[in-house]
Amino acid sequence: MKHLSQAEEIEEIRQLVRKSGLRSTAARITVIQFLRKAKSPLTHAEIAEDLTPMGFDKATVYRNLIDLADAGLVKRTELGDHAWRFELRNPDEPEDAEHPHFVCTECGSVSCLHDVEFKTPKNKQWAAVGKVTEILLKGICSECEEEE
Repeated sequence: MKHLSQAEEIEEIRQLVRKSGLRSTAARITVIQFLRKAKSPLTHAEIAEDLTPMGFDKATVYRNLIDLADAGLVKRTELGDHAWRFELRNPDEPEDAEHPHFVCTECGSVSCLHDVEFKTPKNKQWAAVGKVTEILLKGICSECEEEE
């Protein structure tokens, strides 16, 4: 992604939001800017913690995350801990494109594994189980492993 000035980035986000059918508001632009900088999916609480000092209350942040997810701009994922996490969808990928996540069982950190490809062969075993829609890996992250 090329480096954009702040004004260019805001205009790009504004057009993206409008194209999805939503109104372009300061809260939506700010949420998308924040998620663009995130390295992994974040909970509502993690996002609100940074955005409330900027004048956006927790309810506004949550409503906008849900609106952006419903519009297909943001992906909402639950990774086994009963907390929704949000991340931007890649606009160049199909809406149903997925990537695996790694969750550390020690510290709870979440990492996206964009470059890891899992083949789900179309065979009788997969068909008997159902359609695989998400792959979640759990283990101990390298930082926690160093502490042991």
